Formats: sequence, structure tokens, C-alpha cells
Amino acid sequence: MELYAILKIVWAVMLGVLFIGLGTMVGMDMGVGTLLRFVGRNDAERRTALNIIGPHWDGNQVWFILGGGAIFAAFPTLYGTSFSVFYVVMITLLFSMILRPVAFEYRSKADSKLWRASWDWVFLVSGFVPMFIYGAAFGNILEGVGYHFGWTGQYYQDESFLSYLLNPFAVLCGFMSVSLSIYQGGAMLMLRADNPIWARARHYAIAGGIFAAILFVAGGIWMQFLPGFVMTGPVNPAMPANPLHGQSVAIVAGGWMHNFRHHPALWLLPLMGVGCMLAGSAMLAAGRTVVAWWLGLGAWAGTITTVGCAMFPFLMPSSTVPNQSLTVWNSTASEYGLGCMLAVAAIFVPIILSYTSWCYYVMRGKVHTADVVNDTHSY
Repeated sequence: MELYAILKIVWAVMLGVLFIGLGTMVGMDMGVGTLLRFVGRNDAERRTALNIIGPHWDGNQVWFILGGGAIFAAFPTLYGTSFSVFYVVMITLLFSMILRPVAFEYRSKADSKLWRASWDWVFLVSGFVPMFIYGAAFGNILEGVGYHFGWTGQYYQDESFLSYLLNPFAVLCGFMSVSLSIYQGGAMLMLRADNPIWARARHYAIAGGIFAAILFVAGGIWMQFLPGFVMTGPVNPAMPANPLHGQSVAIVAGGWMHNFRHHPALWLLPLMGVGCMLAGSAMLAAGRTVVAWWLGLGAWAGTITTVGCAMFPFLMPSSTVPNQSLTVWNSTASEYGLGCMLAVAAIFVPIILSYTSWCYYVMRGKVHTADVVNDTHSY
């Protein structure tokens, strides 16, 4: 296999890793925001929950930036097309995420019940909406997106964002993402909070894990009948980044099961996802919170890799002109660009993992409500 094709595969894997990191780390913070009004029954308890993720949430955002940056640099055609097709969705996502740092900074600035309660609702919205959109986006892509390219290479959008954003399958995927986020956020609160926050977080986290497993299985059954995209002819993996020619694609009922039928070992991935969700909920019930947190990482990994392997080599299939679907082979940067990025990633991704681990190690231990109330510099 040519070096260019190998680099394309490597960056497809890297993209999956970044999506897993985003779901786990950013999803954990979003989950705490979603749960804030439910695990904290008064201002002191809510401040405690915020101070559990307060030292880490902005550092965890690096996974969101890395994900967007990787798409921009490694898959520029995908970046330009997806950010245009999903423009309204992206604006909604960014606006909801902008609200969160504002809420962190302003919530405790005024000693007013109405003021702080209003910002608590902002935390809920800015936690729920991004994770719902994250999951719904995968659902939309699995169903195919209505776009095509003209002879000049310009993309044309063939359907309104309302027609694909809130369809039933995308909504299911969105709620599954939120459920996993609640699971991960609840596990984090259990790690660092005492009762009564611990007990409330345990209740919601267990429910989140079980609900995520149910939705994941339901989505898998749904995909058996969902029209999927398959390659019907030979394709050159080292082809230029040009979606106008070079591949033949058909839409087939149950097409997303094609790779699983030809490679039965891939079934281990969805089994890992469901197994980690259910085992994680069992560990939370037993109070084994550290194990449960890592099982949450396994649940995100099983979910993302299942979708990635089902779709491979597709990245964003076109329901209008399937032959112009964006794939790993026709939407990447140049061989030189992918090689340079890989060298940079090999240096900086381990650095990011190291300093993130160090931060969590240094700021380990329980956050006590009494300490938060007496500290004017806390959130």
C-alpha cells in the first residue's frame, strides 16, 4: 500500500481517538452541567459540584479544539463541506458552548438567588445541547446528508437543516450521547464529592449508563434496516482529494452492516460498548467509582469505533449523489501535509495526555462543601 493511503488510514484512526477523547472529557464536564440542578439542592451544593470540574473544564476543551483542528488540517474537504451543510447546527453548538465559560465566571458574582438560579439553567442548557448535537450529528451522517458538488467543485446543499437535524434516528443518537455524558459526569461527581451529592450523582449516573445501553442496542437494531452506503467498485486509496470522480457508491438497506458481515471480529466493538455501559453502572452501584469512570471511557470507545468501522471508508455520505460522498480516500490533505501533522501529533498528543493526567493527579481528593463556602475565590 502506498504511503499516502497509509497516512489517510492513520489520520482516520487519529480522528476517532480525538472523538473518543472529546466524548469522554468534554462529555464529563457537560454531564456535570446537565446534572447541576439535580445533584445540588442548594447554592452551596451546586458550588461544590462546579468546583469539582472548575480546575479542569477549560483544559478538557483541548479535545474539542483538536477534533476541529484535525478535520480542518487532515480532511479539508470534509471540513469545508460539513461546516457549511451544518452551519446552523454549528452556530447553535458554539453559542451553547460559549454560554458555559460565561456562566462559570458570572454565576457567583452576585449574591442573589434569582441571579444564580438563572445561571444554573444556563449550565443545564450548555451541558445538554452540545452533547445532544454531538450524538445527533453522527445520526445525521449515518442517514446520509443532502448535498452534491458542481463541476467547479462548489458544494450545493439539497435539504434544509430542519429536515435532518430532528429526525427520529438522530434524536435517538442525541439522547444516547447525553446519557453517556450524564454517566461520565455523575461518575466524576462521585469521585470527588461527599454525600448527599455523591448519592444523588450515583442515582443519575447509573440511570444514564443503563439508558445509554438501551439506546445503543436500539440504534444498532435500527441500523440493520437503515439505508447504508457501500462501495460497488474498485477505488484507489491513494486517489487525489477530489469527490467528483474515482468511486462508485450505492445506497443499500442495511448497508452499514456490510463491514461487520465481512469481518465478524468487528462485533467485539459494539459488545465492548454495551458491556462497559452495563458493567460501569454495576460498578457505580457497588461504589467502585474509579473503575466505573474508566469503563465510561471504554463505553465511548466502543460507541465511536462501532460507528467508525460501520461507516469506513465513508466520512460524510451524500444521499443526493452517492458517488460524490466524502470518504477517507477523497477528502484528505496532501501526503506532505498529513506527514507533517503526524510528526507534530506524535510530539504534542503525549504532552497533552501527560499534563492532563498530572493536573488530575495534583487536584485529586474530595471537594468539601464547607471549604467551598468559606473560600471566596471558588466558583
